[in-house]
Amino acid sequence: YGAKIRAPHALVMTFLFKSGSLREKLKAIAQATYTHSRNLAYFVFTYKGLMALQSQLQGKKIPFHSFFAACIGGWLVFGENNPINSQIIMYLLSRILFGLSRLAVDKGYVPQPKQDPFPLVAALIWGTVLWLFEYHRETLQPSLQSSMTYLYDDSNVWHDISDFLIYNKRTDSK
Repeated sequence: YGAKIRAPHALVMTFLFKSGSLREKLKAIAQATYTHSRNLAYFVFTYKGLMALQSQLQGKKIPFHSFFAACIGGWLVFGENNPINSQIIMYLLSRILFGLSRLAVDKGYVPQPKQDPFPLVAALIWGTVLWLFEYHRETLQPSLQSSMTYLYDDSNVWHDISDFLIYNKRTDSK
């Protein structure tokens, strides 16, 4: 599953934003795919093993088992701060925030909004990320910085139609 998810992403991001020879790019794609796949496999093995152990020790499965097993797996497998783990954690964080928001409404902790809150959330997220990009760029994750630099800085200069189709940052060799 990790290879299925990571390989296409690594391929696109590497060819869009990384420099180097074809060999270096292919090596980077393979390494990112391997790391993502390995980490997911280690995590699933750890999580399922700890779930089985806790269930065996207590004679039944309880909700805390899931949280505890995932915390241990997260610490052991995803605790190293590297680009792959960072991206996975950011991906999960966004989904968790949405899930917890829905759960808060479902449980009655937060009243059901009268209007769809999504437009407000979208506005606040875009407002915050562009403010960070303009005034505190270094706080953003490197691949987000690259994407935003491409969209908001590099787009200030255009050369020809290839800027729309390939990449609009010229090198000295062109």
